[in-house]
Amino acid sequence: MTDNDSPGSRDDAPDFRPRRETPIGMIVVIGLVVLVAAFFGWRWFQQQQKPPEPTPVATAPNDGPTTPPAAAEPTGPQNPVEALAPPDAALPALAESDSRVMKALAELLGGKNASEYLRSDGIVRRFVATVDNLAREQAPASAWPVQPTGQRFITDGPQGGTQTIAANNAARYNGIVLLAETVDPAKAATVYAKLYPLFQKAYEELGFPGRYFNDRLIAVIDHLLQAPEPSGPVQVRLVEVKGDVPSTRPWVRYEYVDPKLEAMSSGQKIMVRMGPENERKVKASLRGFRQQIATGELAKKKQP
Repeated sequence: MTDNDSPGSRDDAPDFRPRRETPIGMIVVIGLVVLVAAFFGWRWFQQQQKPPEPTPVATAPNDGPTTPPAAAEPTGPQNPVEALAPPDAALPALAESDSRVMKALAELLGGKNASEYLRSDGIVRRFVATVDNLAREQAPASAWPVQPTGQRFITDGPQGGTQTIAANNAARYNGIVLLAETVDPAKAATVYAKLYPLFQKAYEELGFPGRYFNDRLIAVIDHLLQAPEPSGPVQVRLVEVKGDVPSTRPWVRYEYVDPKLEAMSSGQKIMVRMGPENERKVKASLRGFRQQIATGELAKKKQP
């Protein structure tokens, strides 16, 4: 449970590459690759292989009913964003979109809030990469679209032993949680729809051509909504670092004592770490936004 939202854990440059699914049994939705180069090479090789053509088998007439073919995989978006609002007709190219997107977000959130909480450089790519990573094992802070919290992770208990997440650690998240509560989900969905071609382009660049970011966003929201809500203090421990060089940032090396919590995705770990009250507030905001962008489900409900 490395505390990537502390200021000391930022990397020098953002890395927007997606983390691929691990081949070992991690109890997370999608895991992080341990040996990145080897794994990507293996996945590429695997994806290039095509199953052998089945050998034709002659059948006698009237052999009985045959099994119907499996339904084809859907080829289009399950939740088309055009149902919310048409995209802006004159959107800039993705690489030149920062000022246009930040202007829209300033109108939605307020100029002061947008500049205080958001990272304007590569804002669309940051948002898309972080959404995709939240259901994976790690979501690097270097790629976040929001500024990391200004304080370090706070624990209670004896140093060197089992500790608990301090109750006042949740205060680190209060500002951005309050901001999320003030946003009108319908207005946010409209802004999102008008800018959506930029998000879709960034998602395809991330390594998912032919797939749809809005469907992925809904899936990740559903995943975050499943995060547990512990009723008591959450135990954590400091991961031991072996070697002669001491760690200068011990606050980024905590993990959950409960193996079920430690096996969660990066997004679910953040949900638990922000405290039960903040977690419930964020889930309420996520549900409101999800209700707006799940256009496929809305269309089904309108059918007679």
